[in-house]
This record gives sequence, C-alpha cells and structure tokens, in this order.
Amino acid sequence: MKLTIDEYCKHFKMSKEMVNSKIRAKKLDYIIDESQIYIIVAQNPLENIPEEKKILTNENSQVARPKTTVATVLALYQKENNFLKSKIAQLETKIDKLIDDKEQMLRDEIDKIERIYSSKDTQLKNILELIDKKIKLEQQKTTVHEVESFDYRDEAKLLNEPTIVELKDYLRTLNIKSSQKKIIKKRFLDAYDNDIRVIHKDGKLYLDFSKYDYSDLLAY
Repeated sequence: MKLTIDEYCKHFKMSKEMVNSKIRAKKLDYIIDESQIYIIVAQNPLENIPEEKKILTNENSQVARPKTTVATVLALYQKENNFLKSKIAQLETKIDKLIDDKEQMLRDEIDKIERIYSSKDTQLKNILELIDKKIKLEQQKTTVHEVESFDYRDEAKLLNEPTIVELKDYLRTLNIKSSQKKIIKKRFLDAYDNDIRVIHKDGKLYLDFSKYDYSDLLAY
C-alpha cells in the first residue's frame, strides 16, 4: 500500500516537515510516480514505524495497566485509616504521659506545701506551749509569793500593822547617801521574785521586821 505525503501525515499524525526529513534521511521507503512521491506502507502499520517507536509500542502493548477497582480503593482507604489510627494512638499516649507527669508534679508540690505548713504548725504549737508554760510559771510564782508573803491574811490589814514598813519610808530614816539608797532599792527589786521576805503591793515594796531579817539586803 502506498500513501501520499499528505495521506501519510494524516494517517500517522505527523507533520510534513518531519515526514520530509525522514524521506531525506531514507528512513521511509518511497517511490516517485509521475513527479508524485508515494510512501510505501505495509499492511501491518508497525512495519513502517521507526524502530525506536516499535520498541515503545511493543512495550506498551505488553504492559497491562492495572485496572482500578472498588476493592483497590477500599484497600487504600483502609491502609490510610490504619495509619491515621496508629498516629492518633501515639498522640494519645504522649498526651496521657504529659497529663500524668503534670499531675505527679502537682501532687509533689501539694505534699511539699503540706509538709511546710505542718512544720510551721508544729513550731507555732511549741511556741504557744512555751508561752503558756511561762505564763503559768509566772502566775505560780506570784501566787506563792503572795501567799507566803502575806500568810493568807488581809493585805490592807497587814499593811496597817506597825511592823510593816514601806521600803522608801524606811530608807528615809537612814543616814545614807542617795546612791546607796538606790543600790538597796535595786537589791530588793532583784530579790523580789525569789525572796518571800519582800512584800510587793501597788508598785511599792514593804518590809515586815516582825517576821524577817533584812540585814543582808539593807547592808551599805
């Protein structure tokens, strides 16, 4: 079978320039009949196709393109779904670990604060107990001193007795210097908490010469 150049271009979908180039390169079989060029075409179209195109055509004809089926699409979706589930599970595990770590930190902080407050409460309790003991001790000293000093008698009546003398008045009767009087008075004040001989009433110090000897405190 022979085809004109136009027929050949139309049949094989090629441009005239390309066909003429192949003719000049003697890649196509042709004849000239009455000044008309005819390209010889075999009954099998592949015989006139260039060698490199034949190879490509044969390869394309041999490789069967896989058909896309519903099962293939479902398998792909299933695979993608499993991958996403795995990622979600990993993220959930990380989130749970972060939450657990945060909760543990909060529990540790709460325990620390409770220990601090417990320690402070214990210290405060000990301080209050010490203060309470000191107050009770002072009260006991005052009670014992008053009881032993006044011997359970009425204070006003006791102070009216002739033998009870205020320290200040007694010091006035002594012919001593003012500095010596101050030393004696300080001596009585220092001995007040521990010496039952010293009587204290309304901020004043009294002496009972009928019961006690004050020579050691009045020495100058």
